[in-house]
Amino acid sequence: MLELDDIQGLTVRGYNLPVGRYIFLQITDAGKAQQWLAQIAAEITNATPRPDKLPACVNVAFSYNGLRALGLPQPSLDTFADEFRQGIVQRAEMLGDTGSSSPEHWEGGFGTEQMHVMFMLFAQDLGSLEALSSRHRALLEQSGGTSELSFQDVQALPGIKEHFGYRDGISRVLIEGSQQEPMPHEVAIKPGEFVLGYPDQLGDMPPFPQPEMLGRNGSYLVYRKLHQDVAAFRRFLHEQVGSDEQVEWIAAKLMGRWRSGAPLVLAPNGDDLVLAEDSQRNADFNYAAMDARGLACPIGAHIRRVNPRDTQPEIERTRHLLVRRGLPYGPPLPEGAPDDGADRGVAGVLVNASLARQFEFVQRVWINNKKFDGLENDKDPIVGDNDGTYDHTIQAWPVRKRLHGLPRFVTVKGGEYFFLPGIKALRFIAAGSTT
Repeated sequence: MLELDDIQGLTVRGYNLPVGRYIFLQITDAGKAQQWLAQIAAEITNATPRPDKLPACVNVAFSYNGLRALGLPQPSLDTFADEFRQGIVQRAEMLGDTGSSSPEHWEGGFGTEQMHVMFMLFAQDLGSLEALSSRHRALLEQSGGTSELSFQDVQALPGIKEHFGYRDGISRVLIEGSQQEPMPHEVAIKPGEFVLGYPDQLGDMPPFPQPEMLGRNGSYLVYRKLHQDVAAFRRFLHEQVGSDEQVEWIAAKLMGRWRSGAPLVLAPNGDDLVLAEDSQRNADFNYAAMDARGLACPIGAHIRRVNPRDTQPEIERTRHLLVRRGLPYGPPLPEGAPDDGADRGVAGVLVNASLARQFEFVQRVWINNKKFDGLENDKDPIVGDNDGTYDHTIQAWPVRKRLHGLPRFVTVKGGEYFFLPGIKALRFIAAGSTT
C-alpha cells in the first residue's frame, strides 16, 4: 500500500488549483534553513484523498547542491542517482538544451550551483495566493537561512488551454494505490515507477537514497521553464496553408489532437467537440491497432512521441512514462495580435523515479530523435530542438506531405533536477539527522 500520508501530493494527483507561485531559494545557513523546514513540515500537502478540493497546497523540493548545503553527509549524498548528482546543466547537450536553450542563457539563478530549493505554492485564486505567499515569505525572512533567487507565477489560461491554443491537462498517469477512480481505458502503473521505495513494473525494488528514512516515499522532480514563441508558431501555420480551416488541420497534425483536445485517431476527418469534452473517450485509443501507418495521427506528432502507446511493447512504454504537472505562465497573446515581446510559456513539472530512464529517455529517444519510429529527419514539431533543418512528415495516401524547415517554437529558459522527499524525510532533514 502506498503511504499516501507521507508522499507529497504533487506526485500522485493533480491539485486542479488554477494559480501558483514557485519560489526558488539559495540556502545560506544550514541550521536556520533546517529550522524553517521543521516549521513548515506540517503544512506540506500529502497525497491522502480528500472529499473536497483543498483551498491551497504547499510542496518543497531540493537540488543536489541544496541537500549538500543543508548538511546531508556525503555517504548519503552518494546514494542519489548519478544524473541527479550531476545536475541538469551537465546533461544539457544530451537533453537538446543547446543554442538559445543553453544553460548559459537561463534566468533566475538557473544553471548555477546556488539553485537549492523549489518551494511550490498553489491556491484557488490570486488573492489567496498572495496571502499564502506573503505569509511564507515572512517565515523565510524570519528564519534567515535562505535568500530568494527568483520566483515564477503560473496560472491556468481561459478554456484550460496552453499558449499555442491546445486543450491542456487531458491525459494522466494512474498510479496503483493512489485511490483514484480509474477511467474505463486506464491501467494502473506500479508505484515504483514514480515513488521511491516500491516495486516497479518489473516487480523490482530499484535502489533509492539512503538511509531509508531519507529516500522512501520520495521522487525525482524535473523543473523546466519553457518559453513559447506564439507569434512564430502562428506564422508558421499560416505559411503552410491558405485558409483558416487548413491552419487548424496543420495544427492538429503537429500535435496529434485538434486544438479542442479531440484526438486525430478518433476524429481523423474533422474536429469533434463532443469527443473533446468526453474524458471517458478522449484518451481511449491506440496507434498500432487503430492507426499503424500514421494516416490519422502522424508518426512524429507530439502526443505520439511522448506516449507511443501500443507501438511500443507495454512493459517498455510504461517504464518511460512521466507524471506531468505544471501550469502556463505569462499573458495570452490575443489571436491576430502581433508579437508583444512578453515572456509566456509553460512552467513544467515532471515527476519520476528515474531521471535517466524516464525524463532523459523521453527527451533523447522520443522527442529529439530525428529517426523516431522509422522517420528520416523529424524531431518533435512542438517541443523538439528544431533549428530550421528538420521536417515534419504528414503520412497520407497516395501522397505524403512534408513540412520543411521547422523553427524552434519552444526555448528552455531555466531548469533543474530536484528531489521531492517524503514528509518524514523532510523532518529527518530538518532535524539535521545523519543516520
